[in-house]
Amino acid sequence: MSKNLKRIDDIVKILDEKKAEEIQVFDMRGRDYFVDYVIISTTMGDRHALSLTDELKERLKLLGENFLGIESSDDWVVCDLGDILIHLLSAEFRAKYNIEELLDKLKQVKSQ
Repeated sequence: MSKNLKRIDDIVKILDEKKAEEIQVFDMRGRDYFVDYVIISTTMGDRHALSLTDELKERLKLLGENFLGIESSDDWVVCDLGDILIHLLSAEFRAKYNIEELLDKLKQVKSQ
């Protein structure tokens, strides 16, 4: 398994263990996007998002990950690992902004 796929697996495992829902991974390599991978998951609320963020920071730093930044509001958290973005979204915010559709469109445009 490549290093990047191991990193993605580690992130997905942490999110799954901590009850994040609807986890999706988007491989954006070779696309017109600023990161290689995007991981999106749904949280059960702002406290759950904070708990997920803390768990990711704690466990991924032990694996050598470097967090370049973390931005958050009541409805979302974005963790920037440089080549990977992790979006933790409330169900309402995820439905409203539908980031998956944007990423799918970008993937289709580049593959044509």
